[in-house]
Amino acid sequence: MSALRRFVSVITLLLAAAATLSAQTKALRFARLVDGTGRVLSDATVVVQGDRITSVGTGAAAVPNGAVVIDLRPLTAIPGLIDVHTHMTYYWDQRPGTQPWAQQGRRRSAETVFLAQENARKTLEAGVTTVRDLGASEYGDIVMRDLIDRGAMIGPRMFVAGFGLSRQRTAPRPGAPPGAPRGRIAEMADIPVAVKAQVDAGANWIKMYGSTGSGADVTGDETFSFEEMKAAVDAAHAAGERIAIHSYGPQGGRDAVRAGAESVEHAVDLDDSTLTEMAARGTYYVPTIDHNRYYAEYHEQFGYTPEQVAALDAFRARNLETARRAWKAHVRFAMGSDAVFTMFGQNTRELGWFTQIGMTPAEALATATTNAAELLGMKETLGAVAPGYYADIVAVRGDPLRDIHVVIDSVKWVMKGGAVVVDRRVEARRR
Repeated sequence: MSALRRFVSVITLLLAAAATLSAQTKALRFARLVDGTGRVLSDATVVVQGDRITSVGTGAAAVPNGAVVIDLRPLTAIPGLIDVHTHMTYYWDQRPGTQPWAQQGRRRSAETVFLAQENARKTLEAGVTTVRDLGASEYGDIVMRDLIDRGAMIGPRMFVAGFGLSRQRTAPRPGAPPGAPRGRIAEMADIPVAVKAQVDAGANWIKMYGSTGSGADVTGDETFSFEEMKAAVDAAHAAGERIAIHSYGPQGGRDAVRAGAESVEHAVDLDDSTLTEMAARGTYYVPTIDHNRYYAEYHEQFGYTPEQVAALDAFRARNLETARRAWKAHVRFAMGSDAVFTMFGQNTRELGWFTQIGMTPAEALATATTNAAELLGMKETLGAVAPGYYADIVAVRGDPLRDIHVVIDSVKWVMKGGAVVVDRRVEARRR
């Protein structure tokens, strides 16, 4: 081949590569951008290459040559939201004569993972592009995460815990192997074994059930001692993972903070000294106020009695008051819905409770963006619209800095990892 022909061949390859690169470059234009770092840009232009953001600017001048322009004006852009407490594999098909909890225990894991795609879709439609999923049976959460990561399933980015560590209530069956199968803890020695089992299975968080409390049960009795919680925290950290400890009650919440958990889930009636220690340690509080609203509102689906509904409402009032005191004590918050079954799609209603305890809309939004990203150890890649971050972007109608319900009720378009996964503008035009 002559030098000229080689030169032409190289130029052709370069042009083809440039054309491919250009085709993959998207320029998103918004009326405004609330970028998660404290900046608000008018006439914002966000440039996306593959699954990452490459630049953020203003106006048409920020659009690269050859980029595909997606004009989302007059919408406002915010970072993709993060829900740090879900149970994505808790699925109920709503067949007459069935109830969610009973149906959950009778279905094979493979079927559950397939059906749970509906939960994943509804989560994305709420503007939530990342979740921390805190407990699933048969490692269905790990399977969902991996299917989503490889593009075989559409859903939010998932950080998962496998089986939650819980107290073994009954004696092991005769002939059962030693150790802590499925996260069941009978004695102190089981704790590092159970933690290792979750990590070996592929979990990238550890969950410990430090008290009673779930569904209509709002008792909050501590189930693990401080020493046992500390053993779980130490085992998780030794494996390079973080740990969330569930506690409905104040004693379990206090011990979880002292033990060094990264986050405490649900806890009510925390005393002032515990709140002070949480603020000093940087422990995240994930109060999940709204999930008891959900159980009470949808009590007929669950078959809950009027007395159980009253207990759920009373617990929610205590939860709200504890959150108010925690916010005044400068405790860090992250948004967690504790979404299960038909609650998916309502993931962000927690933000409305946060403004009731004294947060501004901007502060509430931070609990689902920058704060949540920091809790996940992903503050350099999630929770903001900035160069180098994942292209997780949500467009809403209205001003989220004036009214947080814009984020809750007016999501119109969602991009996750550079791919458009929700576009409700089409629905609006059809109407």
